Amino acid sequence: MRNVMIFGATSAIAEATARRFAERGDNLYLFARNRERLAVIADDLKIRGAHSTAFDVWDAGDRKDCESMVTRAFADMEQVDIVLIAHGTLPDQKACERDVETALREININALSTIELLTLIANRMERQKQGTIAVITSVAGDRGRQSNYVYGAAKKMVSTFLQGLRNRLFKSGVNVLDIKPGFVDTPMTAAFKKGLLWAKPERVAGDIVRAIEGGKAEIYTPFFWRWIMLIIRNVPETVFKRLSL
Repeated sequence: MRNVMIFGATSAIAEATARRFAERGDNLYLFARNRERLAVIADDLKIRGAHSTAFDVWDAGDRKDCESMVTRAFADMEQVDIVLIAHGTLPDQKACERDVETALREININALSTIELLTLIANRMERQKQGTIAVITSVAGDRGRQSNYVYGAAKKMVSTFLQGLRNRLFKSGVNVLDIKPGFVDTPMTAAFKKGLLWAKPERVAGDIVRAIEGGKAEIYTPFFWRWIMLIIRNVPETVFKRLSL
């Protein structure tokens, strides 16, 4: 039985992953913006086998109470085995191009709020000398593309932060996992036409749990995105900038 915190717990991937933890009888502490939705998910996880569930309202766009919330949650759980950070938005790239404030708001939610959480959580897990910090970033962070470079830049910032954090926490026995999903069929991507490269949240959740248990540093999910992004990263810039990606 492990103590698990999940930030962005109402997202489709986070909820599917929480169900995996619940089935193993873990204690779950959930954070998200919508209190009513959190209550529904917490009750469902208890039915599915969670030893205990708790939740707290948290808005990634409003950082004023973040430190007190993290302090309270760590005090309640005493020891935290797994932290999963899964919140984020999928910005309108064109809107970000037209308006600076829109672009900065999306970077705040997709990067800076995560880095704030990571800084607060890492200090506490470093002191307890064990556990896993897992963060959902994106394959979009592997290379800037004209169609979503604001989102990609934010995710790249988090991935780079995770690399340094992983090096720092290794000697304390804390693992840091960077989770890079490709296309996932969730409410956030409801407007997109789906195809063979799209995965369901349940498949991604299975990959996340196995990666945490295996002590992995980085995963692409589904696995084939590692090879897709390897190709994309190695396309020469003279060619890449002419592509409509």
